[in-house]
Amino acid sequence: MNATSCNETTRRLRLAMVGGGQGALIGGVHRIAARMDDRFELVAGSFSSQLERNRATARELGVAESRCYADYQALLAGEAERSDGAEVVAIVTPNHLHFPAALACLEAGRHVICEKPMTLSVDEAQQLAAAVEASGKRFVLAHNYVGYPLVQHARELVARGELGRIRSVQVEYLQEWLSEAPGPDNRQAAWRLDPARAGATGCLGDIGVHAFHLAQFICGQRVSEVSAELFNAVPGRELDDNVHALLRFVGGARGMLWASQTAPGFENGLSIRVVGEKASLRWAQESPNELHFSPLDGPAQRLTRRDDRLGADIARGIRIPGGHPEGYLEAFANLYQALSDGLNEGTETPWLPGVEDGVDGMHFIAATLASSRAAGAWTALQGAGGAP
Repeated sequence: MNATSCNETTRRLRLAMVGGGQGALIGGVHRIAARMDDRFELVAGSFSSQLERNRATARELGVAESRCYADYQALLAGEAERSDGAEVVAIVTPNHLHFPAALACLEAGRHVICEKPMTLSVDEAQQLAAAVEASGKRFVLAHNYVGYPLVQHARELVARGELGRIRSVQVEYLQEWLSEAPGPDNRQAAWRLDPARAGATGCLGDIGVHAFHLAQFICGQRVSEVSAELFNAVPGRELDDNVHALLRFVGGARGMLWASQTAPGFENGLSIRVVGEKASLRWAQESPNELHFSPLDGPAQRLTRRDDRLGADIARGIRIPGGHPEGYLEAFANLYQALSDGLNEGTETPWLPGVEDGVDGMHFIAATLASSRAAGAWTALQGAGGAP
């Protein structure tokens, strides 16, 4: 079964959005992802704290004026009064609003899709995890890169023992867009470089946590300790724009993580190599329809996204035949598809990132910050346990 074949019980879920007003990048991505498989209908939103931008966004998206709200509190109150109120809320704001908005949505009985990092602190993350458990609602964290079918296949190869015992994991996320001081009209840079809105980290919280999550997801082991250095390549910044980290995994693997937003020549260079005792694999987000698998005593293999070669659960996220490239938007849409399938079928999707992934991410951020402040001393991640 693929994403275009729905069972008889599938229906559109009513979606509201907090953030994502005109000029915002990730809000538009979420809206495309939500509509790709015709599983969601955007019915309400609080798109911007600026009144005119909020209203203009609603008009542009065809959201009724009566369902365009000043803030998330008004949205939840207004939608609660309706028999056709929003069931799911996507939170696509700057980081500082993730926790209060998500907590309020859960307490109001709404399912949540939230951007990362999930919160600004470990304490907030743990509070949110408790709220998810108490509410009984679904919580999806937007680690969209695990939506790629070949990333899921890589995870399956590791889990099946095709690589043997994992020895080393190297993951990079390299961008160039902050290599110079941004202009005054760059809204994306403005909040990401502002501690009041981004939190205590810049590059680490923005893309480093994606690399961390991808490494844990594929290799099936949690990071137990980190030795790290955060620094600024561009002088005068309050938050980091580079992260170098050594990793120790619970299962014995060792790793390296490098994240940078000041790497000229790299547009969006997320890549990973996993080395085991019997084989290795590598995958890069800029060539997402290829997975390279190299056994010790056999020819190297270039695996492509063929739904007759992948498991049925993975093939659900493939929409078109092999050879036709699928990419970032489709991978993002697989998060929404999996949430819809779970709600309509009453099932869980094991690979779908949730609140515990957010807690892990905040432990990683906290330990990495602490290690860097201690001149790279090995620092334990609180709560690190078994396989994720």
